[in-house]
Amino acid sequence: MPNQKTSPRILYSCYSQVSRAGEQFIADHVFGYILSGDSELYVNGKNYYFKEGDYRFLKRNELAKFVKHPPAGGEFKTITIGMDQATLQSMSAELDLHADHPYTGESALFLKPNELFSNYIRSLSPYMDKTGDEINPALTLHKVKEAIMILLETNPQLKNILFDFSEPGKIDLEAFMSQNYKFNVDLNRFAYLTGRSLATFKRDFERIFNTSPNRWIQHQRLKDAYFLIKEKGHRVSDVYMDVGFKDLSHFSFAFKKAYGVAPSAV
Repeated sequence: MPNQKTSPRILYSCYSQVSRAGEQFIADHVFGYILSGDSELYVNGKNYYFKEGDYRFLKRNELAKFVKHPPAGGEFKTITIGMDQATLQSMSAELDLHADHPYTGESALFLKPNELFSNYIRSLSPYMDKTGDEINPALTLHKVKEAIMILLETNPQLKNILFDFSEPGKIDLEAFMSQNYKFNVDLNRFAYLTGRSLATFKRDFERIFNTSPNRWIQHQRLKDAYFLIKEKGHRVSDVYMDVGFKDLSHFSFAFKKAYGVAPSAV
């Protein structure tokens, strides 16, 4: 499945309670700053912890889970700049910027603070106000391009990420699914990230696992949930999202069908 077309964006987020509703597919490269609170990120098999004052860069085409923690008596606040492929391709052509070689580093990067970053974040104050939604799209595009140029100035190695426009190649399906089945994304997304069409993904999956993708994924999630509830004593309300279910009612129905009892009775 080709990547969904997106637009350059600047997003200000604010949460007063712990939030697990983090985006689970990073479609575009993201440059972000934690204004207050802290955040846990799980991406590409690794956990990251970001705190107030941290600058971060997240690579596109990654599955990720976020947990956002507000400070005591306050709110979790962050501002993120999404850098879409159309904008980057335009800058590549205009400024003759190209990746020198494929990037093989981590999917999430801590960026060292500097004056260019701090001045740029201060310039985004209109986006932190309710009127930010009404800002002219042309101005947003200008600010996103400014962010890209600042990243290249301060972290030149990011050129090999920002200007690599290749799509995911065909990878080991068994290893990828064993690591990522808990992510609540559709089969089209799994197929795209493993470098396959949906039809090829399903065919390869059934050849490897001897069952359909949907059945295998649900079985793995329920098995994990049973272990966490029965052996670890986790609360049902904490488990269902962690193992990849969208809502509690669907999880409870599937769990009871599989194990003969409601999850709360285990």
